[in-house]
Formats: sequence, structure tokens, C-alpha cells
Amino acid sequence: MDNVLLKIEDLFVNAGDREILKGINLKINKGETHVIMGPNGSGKTTTANAILNNPEYKKQDGKIEFEGKDITNLGTDEIARRGIFMSFQIPEEIPGISVTNFLKTAKQQVTGKPIKMFEFKEELKYNMDGLNMSSKNIDRSLNVGFSGGEKKKNEILQMLVLNPKLAILDETDSGLDVDAIKTVSKGIQMFKDEDNAVLIITHNAKILADLKVDFVHILVDGKIIKTGGEELIKEIEENGYANYKNN
Repeated sequence: MDNVLLKIEDLFVNAGDREILKGINLKINKGETHVIMGPNGSGKTTTANAILNNPEYKKQDGKIEFEGKDITNLGTDEIARRGIFMSFQIPEEIPGISVTNFLKTAKQQVTGKPIKMFEFKEELKYNMDGLNMSSKNIDRSLNVGFSGGEKKKNEILQMLVLNPKLAILDETDSGLDVDAIKTVSKGIQMFKDEDNAVLIITHNAKILADLKVDFVHILVDGKIIKTGGEELIKEIEENGYANYKNN
């Protein structure tokens, strides 16, 4: 059985008139954790948005397949229903919609099945306990008045509830303190199994300290210029990206 979840071939993407991605190739199998690292402006967030087909990012060439099927030009909603989840650098605030109702609606939209409230609330409690989240937050409007760490925990909670096949975490560690980063890492560990995969996009290695990483891709100026294992994380921590920028 083919274990390939995501396959990107020769992907070129523009944002406005600017060419951002310049021929990305990437393959992610079930059970794997991949990391894309690179300096600011290298194209990391563009890669994530291109996978979800954000209309602000225009594909010029290339192909994206998910579970062997072409999703290059599918709508974002359909891509999500197929099992791809993406967290955002800056989670949106939605006044008047509680965390519980948002997650319930999101899960129903993705699964296409009615939600059994007792089981759903038990699942919420289990995941919130694992993330050390206050039970009071479930009745608050989504992200309204939440701290940066609370917003990021909400994103990880959403990932756990939706249980996608591929989770893309875009700068989830941005602006978090050490304790919050550890909580996010724990959430990733709670989610990860042999049937799903994670793509972590970051320029900081702190979130990776407690995770088993299979592949690290260095993205500079819209191109993956090096792929390796966890040794690349240490290399980046010690030397930064200066050497790669000169390649």
C-alpha cells in the first residue's frame, strides 16, 4: 500500500507580481514528521498556503497530490475535508462564537457526520487536560481576549479534535514563552501516530526539542537547498542561515 500522503512537484508560486516559490519538491509519507526551516521571507508560509490553495498565492507551475489525487486547484474547504489541517501564525478572533461551538461545527463540516455531544465533550475535556487548558475557555468567544499562548493552544486543540491526516503548523511557536512551546510540543506528540503526518514550519528550533523529526528541509529564497535529518537542526542553532544564504 502506498504510504505517500503529500507530494509536491516543481511548484512555482507568486504573491502578487513577486515570485516566491521557485520549484519546490517535497514528499511526506504517513508516520513522518517534516520540518521546513528558513529565514524570514524565504517562502515557508507561502508553501503552507499553496498546499491549502489560498487564493492570495497564485500557482504558476507544478503539481500537488494528496493520497495520490491531484489537489492543486481544489478549493480550500475541499482540501480540508480531505484531511489537511493548517494552523496560522496569527489565529483569528471570532466574537460571539464559543470555542465549543466553533470546534463542533468545524468537526461536523470536516467529517460530514452529526456530532454526539456527550462523546464530543469528553474528547474536548481529555484534550484540554493534556494541553493544560482552563475549562473556562470553552465557553469564551474564540480567541477573543486570549493571550498569544492561549490562541496557539486553541489551534493545537482544534488539530486534536479534527484529527487530520496531515497537520501543517505554520510558525505555531511564534511569540510563545518556553512553557507554552512545551505545551504545543506535547500536543503534537498527542496527535502524532503511524497513520498521519506533521509538517512544521518554523525558523526557530525550540519547538523541535522534544519531537522526533524525520526530515528537515532548509528553504532559502523560494528553494529547498538542503534536506537532512535532525543534525540540520543543530547546525542551524549553531550557525544560523548565513551559510545557506551564500549558496
